[in-house]
Amino acid sequence: MQCAKILTVCLIGGSHYLLLDEISHNLQQNGHSVRMLLQLGTPLLTGFSYTSRLHSYETSTWSLGEKYIQEYNGQFQEQQTQFLLGRDNFNGFLKFMGHLSYQCGRLLEDEKMMSFLQIEHYDIAVLDALNPCSFILARKLGIRYIAFYPGALNGPLSIGLPSPISYVPVFNSELTDRMNLWGRMKNLFYSLLTPVGQALIWSRFSEVAEQHLEQSLSGLDELHQGAELWAFNTDFSLEFPQPLMPFTVLVGGVLNKPAKPLQQDLDLWITTLKEPCFVVVTLGSMVSSVSVDSLITELVAGFSSIPQGVIWRYDTKLWPSHIEIPPNVKIVDWLPLNDLLGHPKVCLFITHGGQNSLLQAVYHAVPILGIPLFGDQFDNVVKAEAKGLGLILKPTQITRGRLSSTIQTLIQDNRYKSSALSLSMLHKSHPVPAAQRFVLWVDHVLQSRAGLHLKPVALVQPWYQRNLLDILILLTVVLLLFLTLCWSLCRERHLKNKPKSQ
Repeated sequence: MQCAKILTVCLIGGSHYLLLDEISHNLQQNGHSVRMLLQLGTPLLTGFSYTSRLHSYETSTWSLGEKYIQEYNGQFQEQQTQFLLGRDNFNGFLKFMGHLSYQCGRLLEDEKMMSFLQIEHYDIAVLDALNPCSFILARKLGIRYIAFYPGALNGPLSIGLPSPISYVPVFNSELTDRMNLWGRMKNLFYSLLTPVGQALIWSRFSEVAEQHLEQSLSGLDELHQGAELWAFNTDFSLEFPQPLMPFTVLVGGVLNKPAKPLQQDLDLWITTLKEPCFVVVTLGSMVSSVSVDSLITELVAGFSSIPQGVIWRYDTKLWPSHIEIPPNVKIVDWLPLNDLLGHPKVCLFITHGGQNSLLQAVYHAVPILGIPLFGDQFDNVVKAEAKGLGLILKPTQITRGRLSSTIQTLIQDNRYKSSALSLSMLHKSHPVPAAQRFVLWVDHVLQSRAGLHLKPVALVQPWYQRNLLDILILLTVVLLLFLTLCWSLCRERHLKNKPKSQ
């Protein structure tokens, strides 16, 4: 494969950065010349260095400045509190998209950065498909692009995947693939809301697109369908089986690796535990602390009442001074999640249900307790529970008693560990590892003509043709004409046969 110049675009941070960092590194290691456009200052990743691959691929960083970052992080902390109180809603997501749109406009106005990217003449871009700005940027630069979606198959709203309502759960429905009558009705209702949701998301970006693109766009679907490939960070060990298209590939687990030996302090802590196993707790890169005192009080009380050791990722600078840390709980600013989940003594993973976290739990065969907070996490933990990987406790349901009893159920009931081992076997038995799979698909797209051989004509068909509504209307008209003709003939015959009045 000839060396290609590839641009990877990471404008959000957090787990999105971890994924694109690994993808960029793998592409560079396989002979390509890779540069990442990285936006600094997002609140989604703390305690981690963005320069972990300094000598692998090239990086161009961009930032809105300290003042905006502080204001944005403050607003994000407030929104985080709403998540923990169980008040996540679509308005919150739209507000988040509004922030991304503002940041997008500022980036596209940066003449120095845009000129630099344009003169580089990249062969293709790999985009974080959650952020519409990535697509707008690729269009402005005139670069072919591959969409990498960091979540499950039901996330993108319009990429033309066949999605039968009877067994494919719609995003945010919190349904499994085995729906009863009411479940299918709920799924149908959510499917009708999907185009409305997509239109609202696009409304946050349409003005930016109009200002910076020469050709006007019909909507987000036009950008989505312009991708030459869609790669999803998921796997059928977790995903419900459903139809795919040739332009969709599953590469879930690019971060999964065999565990490395732990640092001395963590290893020493594990060896001093009285119980034979320990619990790992992290609520993801977005939640470095718990801003609701009542919730943290219940969490601490629940952890203190179990015999196992608990290692908890939490920003130590933000730990409430009036809450004492129990002897069996170790608080750390950052933890090596992959290495801890791969440790032979780990027995449970308490997670927010992010896609990366669940895939790592599957890889290392560790049962989970899911505490979903926002976005796709609710759907993710429903899938995990349906697969037998663990149980769910929403933040508003957490009490010390319920938490401790659920933890003991997951540790003591062998069915969860057995399911985790089965899912791990399925995940690992794929003939090509996820990271290598993605690289091979990028190579394939680079050699093909815009990936056109992978795209069905349905992507460019009008919606009424794709759903056969034109045929339905035609048949309806023909049927009405036939019935009208029959009625006219019958009426005429009836009038002829009607006896004349005397």
